[in-house]
Amino acid sequence: MTAKLDTLAQHLNDRLAELIVTQRTALGELTVEVAVSDYLDLLAVLRDDPDFAFDQLIDLCGVDYSTYRNGVWSGSRFAVVCHLQSIEHNWRLRVRCFAADDAFPVVPSITGLWTVADWFEREAFDLFGIIFPGHEDLRRILTDYGFIGHPLRKDFPVSGHVEMRYDPTQQRVIYQPVSIEPREITPRIVREEKYGTPGHG
Repeated sequence: MTAKLDTLAQHLNDRLAELIVTQRTALGELTVEVAVSDYLDLLAVLRDDPDFAFDQLIDLCGVDYSTYRNGVWSGSRFAVVCHLQSIEHNWRLRVRCFAADDAFPVVPSITGLWTVADWFEREAFDLFGIIFPGHEDLRRILTDYGFIGHPLRKDFPVSGHVEMRYDPTQQRVIYQPVSIEPREITPRIVREEKYGTPGHG
């Protein structure tokens, strides 16, 4: 596998060095980072050029780096990460693209390159609030109608902002502010003086 990664890395350096911000290999996987302005161009070459032939988009997801590595992350907060596979060459590649604006993260849609990106981009929009211009049906896919906020952002409260319940007087489901208090639960640890020593349980 190392030889394949080395070959792919060399192809990337030879053909796409001007579009790649960073390139690194870790844990047996190759990752390239691309600027949002070059995102579509890079992916189009990776799909169409026979030297790469990444004909499959395996996954696309959003990432919130706001508290990455215990909060020492510096740089843009939101990224889109694509996982590509080439059946012909039997290799994989991870492509990461950071949105330029943390307050309004925008990354172009790649549904024109891989139609399977449709639901992946809707999920990233729903859970992280990343906007994908060019997507023909960008709407929520996992949260409820009228849901406010993006639940996988790291500043979104674990308990959410609203809860729902059935109101028998109105004979319908209603939404109301969350009634539970957020709390940290620390497990209780019981230590016996001789526990685990020979002859004592």
